[in-house]
Amino acid sequence: MILYKGDIPKDVVDARYTSPDSQFSELGDLGRVHYRDEGRRQAPPIILLHGSNASLHTFEPWVTRLKDKFRVVTIDLPGHGLTGEVPTGDYSNEAMVAVVNALANKLGLEHFVIGGNSMGGSIALRYALDHPNKITGLVLINSSGFMRKRIQNDDSQGVLAFRLLKNPWFRAIGEVMDPYYFVSQGLEAAFHQQAVVTEAMVMRYYDLALREGTRKATMKRFSATEDKKYQAQDLARINVPTLLMWGKEDAVAPFAFASGYETLIPDISTAYYDGVGHIPMEEVPEISAADLIAFMGKINGKDK
Repeated sequence: MILYKGDIPKDVVDARYTSPDSQFSELGDLGRVHYRDEGRRQAPPIILLHGSNASLHTFEPWVTRLKDKFRVVTIDLPGHGLTGEVPTGDYSNEAMVAVVNALANKLGLEHFVIGGNSMGGSIALRYALDHPNKITGLVLINSSGFMRKRIQNDDSQGVLAFRLLKNPWFRAIGEVMDPYYFVSQGLEAAFHQQAVVTEAMVMRYYDLALREGTRKATMKRFSATEDKKYQAQDLARINVPTLLMWGKEDAVAPFAFASGYETLIPDISTAYYDGVGHIPMEEVPEISAADLIAFMGKINGKDK
């Protein structure tokens, strides 16, 4: 049985999930963007981008470990989190890159490391290709965007909602359907260590999905023409140090896909995790943050 569920007003959700570090920036047609700018202002900066149907909250375990060493900017991408629906209705990778660039310019970030998980990795990769002079390093975490083998969808493996969202009939009812089951199933697929999936995490994803306008944005995002996949020659053009991180038990973007990035990006190092799924920064935050800190230290010519 398909159950109807109404939206939650934006201000209610925003009050529930903002933090003292939350900020909102008006970027014209690109929307009102929620972000956090934390850590040491004069330290090397890193921008981190979340995956599909997630939010900047996914990086909280990292931020607590990074902010005493770096300036850490996390962003709710269009159609997600407390940014939600945007005026243009454009949720393509190109539009998300434009948001990241506009915010980086507004914050005065001229050179920085950029990283992303899943869909966020694909956007970080596109940013590095479009703005090579701004990027000092690239971090790809269980990243979508390049697959050696043809599959249904970058983010469809193991997540029922992502598979269903490909179908027009599902999108036709998706704006009013109760997403609780799909949220729960998606999180169970994303994490190999199920103890990480708490009721508070499920409710955060659920509330953010129900934020006014977000389901409409999600349906539009999945109904749009699929973003162009990266080719081998694109990866070969990446000219900055790159860290590839991957949980070996990923049921969303299988570990086999890591080999494409590892083979084709020239200056790449890897951090692979046994017994970990799609979101290492939440599943093994201590280990994965240490790997990122070491990578950032090498970029900045310091041993940390």
